[in-house]
Amino acid sequence: MNPYPDLYLAIDGEVIRGDHDRSAVLAPATGKEIASLPLASAADLDRALDAADRGFRIWRATPVEERSVVLRRTAALLRERKDIIAAIASHEQGKTVAEASAEVMMAAGSFEWAAEEARRIYGRMLVRPSGRRSIVTKEPVGPIAAFAPWNFPIDNPARKFSAALGAGCSVILKPAEESPASALAVHRALLDAGLPAAVAQIVFGDPDKLSRHLIASPVIRQISFTGSVSVGKHLMKLAADGMKRTTFELGGHAPVLVFDDADLEKAVTMTAASKYRNAGQVCISPTRFYVQDAIYERFVEAFAQKAGSHVLGDGLDPATTMGPMANARRLPAMERLVEDARAHGARVVTGGSRGDGDGFFWQPTVLADVPMQAAVMNEEPFGPVAVMTRFRDFDDAITQANRLPYGLAAYAFTGSADRALAVGEALEAGMVGINTTMVAGADTPFGGVKESGHGSEEGPEGIESCLVTKAIHQG
Repeated sequence: MNPYPDLYLAIDGEVIRGDHDRSAVLAPATGKEIASLPLASAADLDRALDAADRGFRIWRATPVEERSVVLRRTAALLRERKDIIAAIASHEQGKTVAEASAEVMMAAGSFEWAAEEARRIYGRMLVRPSGRRSIVTKEPVGPIAAFAPWNFPIDNPARKFSAALGAGCSVILKPAEESPASALAVHRALLDAGLPAAVAQIVFGDPDKLSRHLIASPVIRQISFTGSVSVGKHLMKLAADGMKRTTFELGGHAPVLVFDDADLEKAVTMTAASKYRNAGQVCISPTRFYVQDAIYERFVEAFAQKAGSHVLGDGLDPATTMGPMANARRLPAMERLVEDARAHGARVVTGGSRGDGDGFFWQPTVLADVPMQAAVMNEEPFGPVAVMTRFRDFDDAITQANRLPYGLAAYAFTGSADRALAVGEALEAGMVGINTTMVAGADTPFGGVKESGHGSEEGPEGIESCLVTKAIHQG
């Protein structure tokens, strides 16, 4: 692969390295430092805010046709640079190169969709009986402070940028400090595609200090955040002081209902592939498996075979099918949840411990007969751990699936068309997959309900979240 790139802050078109506080970036496959990341000072953040304010005025006045051209060019550049960007993401985040390559294509799709959807931002005209007219318009909300996590270091920044820029907003993005180079590669593609430098900034820093500084500024009109429920609640409180609009995609703990009339092979193959993608570090990852009594043992055995067949290793190795976890913090979290499940009577069917090597490896794990009281049945593991238990009938399954405060994604497998319709309506989630785990796409809304957040990214709803409505009444 190419050498890991130099890291910097990107403010008003300037590459800033200089004399800054710094944070180490580690390779998850080895645990070793691969780069030093400069962290933004308060003065840097003020510069970014000033640029975003100016950039918004420039970009909102840019004809939508020109905005669309920039976004389409960005998509094309990402595809051209796919191999380089994928290698960077695999090196700094841990996922396999194949997964990272697919993520680049997802990111390109987001920009392409936003380029087209931006041309369909419509208002309406109302004619009153007196002949007076009222015009309803959609306008960009203003500069957006966006916060992206480390698990999808290419696609998450692309989602934040694409909808906001398509709507005519400027953006200050704070990606995760664990995986900075991927976000910088997306930003570079935007600038190379012709985006005015003041329109999009990238900053890194202490998450709490940085978020407080940006959100407190009157320049920022909206907050877009993807991450944990606890941090989302904290940012909502900060946003409330300035009545800032928010779009939050928070954590989940996705249930999977497998009914006894399901295609067992299909259910196992699809859910196992989805569960261990990115080492389970996916907010919509299927995690709580509720399997009907008659097929429970067969499902557990077949799923465990799939889990145990993974080749664990460096994501840059083409032979690897599951890479390490993204950071050292995830390993003790997995140990705690697995040991707690054991203490509550669950059995470890496969995995259940750290992998070999110096990196942040955890074995693909299947826990069976997990009681409701176990912590892993109530806390999102965000790792390669699948937890399984039985259910009796439809009502029992729905009760178990909906009992937690999360509602991001949910899945069900059944051969009955009637049951498929009923379960789709009964599950409390923003995204539901019936006989599929594919619930995300550039043209479909991505978001949750309950404590999994509000608002959507992607699809028309993603653009809509970056717009405000204005009614103009003319006599």
